[in-house]
Amino acid sequence: MTDIPMAKAINEGLKAAMIADSKVLVMGEDIGQLGGVFRVTEGLQQQFGPSRVIDTPLAESGIVGSAIGLAMRGYRPVCEIQFDGFVYPAFDQIVSQLAKITMRHESTQAFPVVIRIPYGGHIGAVEHHQESPEAYFAHTAGLRVISPSNPHDAYWLIQEAITSEDPVIYLEPKSRYWHKGPIDDEKPGASLHEARVVREGGDVTLIGHGAMVSVALQAAEIAQSEGVSIEVIDLRSLSPIDYGTILDSVRKTGRAVVAQEAPGNVSVGSEIAATLTEKAFYVMEAPVLRVSGFDTPFPPAKLEGIYLPDTDRILDAVDRSLAY
Repeated sequence: MTDIPMAKAINEGLKAAMIADSKVLVMGEDIGQLGGVFRVTEGLQQQFGPSRVIDTPLAESGIVGSAIGLAMRGYRPVCEIQFDGFVYPAFDQIVSQLAKITMRHESTQAFPVVIRIPYGGHIGAVEHHQESPEAYFAHTAGLRVISPSNPHDAYWLIQEAITSEDPVIYLEPKSRYWHKGPIDDEKPGASLHEARVVREGGDVTLIGHGAMVSVALQAAEIAQSEGVSIEVIDLRSLSPIDYGTILDSVRKTGRAVVAQEAPGNVSVGSEIAATLTEKAFYVMEAPVLRVSGFDTPFPPAKLEGIYLPDTDRILDAVDRSLAY
């Protein structure tokens, strides 16, 4: 495969996982004949049949609850939640049951359930269709939370998530679904929970995940033209977070800015800022700064450009960091 959109990369990753293991099932609303709202599962039911690509009722709690039962019987179910804001009816199943059930069984029973959630803004959608709920799941012990930013990672991370013995929340930045990128045929050396430096720099470390990585790279390109060297880190994993990669970068630059679409209060960015303060206080030249969505519900589509962090807001934080 060469350059393909992220949506197609996830499709190919699901296909590869289903070919490799007959116990892998895909289930969700309209994912079979329709191929999903974003066509991520297009063609899978035709290839693998309705017993492995299952059109479910409109009942998110039932989807995840059924997946837990299937996992107990040795299957590896992959659930699709149609939009980020629709995950809340399944929230109790995820945080009260799925996240805790392995420990409840004293680790004698694996629950390899993957829950795919398209998330984030930039698509001009209506209410409940552009949220960033990652902090809820990253906060919940027992869940692994990952988010690819490009087709290559999307292709490989979905396969790694499916082979994981632990439940995985797989967050797909829907605004990146149609952006193309290359996929290497060989599995990358980076593990499921390893962050990646996607642009080298020496003045400021800029940390992001999902769709925010492309915005961070744009900001770094603009800063370079102004003589500022920004190192960009793609988190890839939100729980656990690869602090080794982040700390190595911060020890080099002495400054850090964390950018995310989600509201800033009690967020992934908050946790990174707190941890850097604990572990890198004496090498930091400035406080860790956060750039985020505002602490409000996601606004109507015409206001999303104000709500979502852009290059201007990121570069303003970079300037403030350098001013210390």
